[in-house]
Amino acid sequence: MTSEHTNKNSLPNDPKSYWIDSAELPVFPALENDIETEVAIVGGGISGITTAFLLAKEGLRVTLLESTRLLNGTTGHTTAKVTAQHGLIYNELISHFGVDSAKLYYSANKEAAHFIESHIQNHGIECDYQKESAFIYSTSESDRQSLENEAKAYREIGIDGGFIDHIALPISTIGAVEMKNQAQFHPLKYLAHLVKEITEQGVQIFEETTAINMEHGEPAIIHTRNGIKVKAKYVVSASHFPFHDGKGYFARLYPKRSYVVAVKPEKSFPDGMYISSSKPTRSFRSVKINGEDMLLVIGDSHKTGQGVPEIEHYEALEKEAVKTFGAQQVLYRWSAQDLVTPDKVPYIGRISESHDNVFVATGFRKWGMAHGTLSGMLISDLILGRDNPYEKLYAPSRFPLDPSIKTFVKENMNVAAHLIGGKFDRPDKEIKDIQHDEGAVITIKGKRAGAYKDNNGKLFVVDTTCTHMGCEVNWNSGDKTWDCPCHGSRFSYEGEVIEGPADEPLKRIDHEKIDYSTST
Repeated sequence: MTSEHTNKNSLPNDPKSYWIDSAELPVFPALENDIETEVAIVGGGISGITTAFLLAKEGLRVTLLESTRLLNGTTGHTTAKVTAQHGLIYNELISHFGVDSAKLYYSANKEAAHFIESHIQNHGIECDYQKESAFIYSTSESDRQSLENEAKAYREIGIDGGFIDHIALPISTIGAVEMKNQAQFHPLKYLAHLVKEITEQGVQIFEETTAINMEHGEPAIIHTRNGIKVKAKYVVSASHFPFHDGKGYFARLYPKRSYVVAVKPEKSFPDGMYISSSKPTRSFRSVKINGEDMLLVIGDSHKTGQGVPEIEHYEALEKEAVKTFGAQQVLYRWSAQDLVTPDKVPYIGRISESHDNVFVATGFRKWGMAHGTLSGMLISDLILGRDNPYEKLYAPSRFPLDPSIKTFVKENMNVAAHLIGGKFDRPDKEIKDIQHDEGAVITIKGKRAGAYKDNNGKLFVVDTTCTHMGCEVNWNSGDKTWDCPCHGSRFSYEGEVIEGPADEPLKRIDHEKIDYSTST
């Protein structure tokens, strides 16, 4: 048997998140009848569950809809750092928004982290919660000024930390910026407890229920893929990419993928959580797997559906783990998709100024544990009519500043290039060329298509035209999916939707009924 990737080292054949593999979660039914509720939350990740928890605690009638299984999306594939250190962000925030807004950003994430810590301590949740310092380091002298500028921003904001000359990793660096008193944990063990609490509070949860559109109004009406309707006084879109995109979020969010390998290191790993400021990004944190000290190696971020074959990103992280920590085995590998806003601040709040009863939480830029928790805190305050100091900073309708406009233009030019370029792509491969456990873009009778052959020789052939806006999807060799290079929609090799903004599957092609004798 041959494969598109010869596993010379120890990469598992298929991606699997350790968090999902090691957590026990209840199964909930699909929604089968039209219902009415006070608050309908779409999305069963940390944002949706935290929002449901806070609103149910206040006595509101809450219904939560999840298109697959709870915590199966980005939350289940996070690196699970509970931190306000989001890369070299604070000097940039001061430059673009001013010191006061930078202080608000830090305070918001600090409050969210405190919420998580307090809930864990008050309820005795066993979720491997551990306080650590967070470090941004660099191996390049050219980055020294950026690190020093960030340390200066820390002083202006009042962040506990600053510039240090050395870190404990076995890596030669020119210095780092430390943020003290941050944390890491097992996110699904923490959230499994929240799920138990919200069900006890009367929250209705429906899995395998895909919301595809919404009618604005009072009440708002959510339409699901199977034709069932949910009427709600308030609607919260916590579905990673907004399930209702009537406000053009697809043009204001940029999808990026990053990769994780969980390894058993030969060398001991020091205290702390680490991320590089230089490219390609490398990030490290410890983790307990079956009671043993293991290591997560993270990085190789890139725009979804673009770049080198995705399996090479896993291989690069494995190589890093071997070189730096003597790792001999990769226990797990997985990837995550994150959405980035033009100004790097998430959209959390009312979906627009003209819709007081519809809310959105998205664009967390890889820092979803704190921002997902903050989303629940902020949106629940808005629904309950409470003032919240962070409303204006995170408002989705905020006016874009100059750096945002430049990013907006650049990213949408990238989308246009892929939209047009994909239409002219006619690969040389045909169905007969596809090997076992291989996927590729092929040509069928002069038209572009996508094919994957599983280990048993079964072929799955799809139309590669994305059902969102017509871009041509590309094969993701690392995760065995079809990924859209324009707006980040992702589909299984069978064509089913994995990530939005697409809400309809790729068209399946019955290759066995094609008459190849008339092919030109």
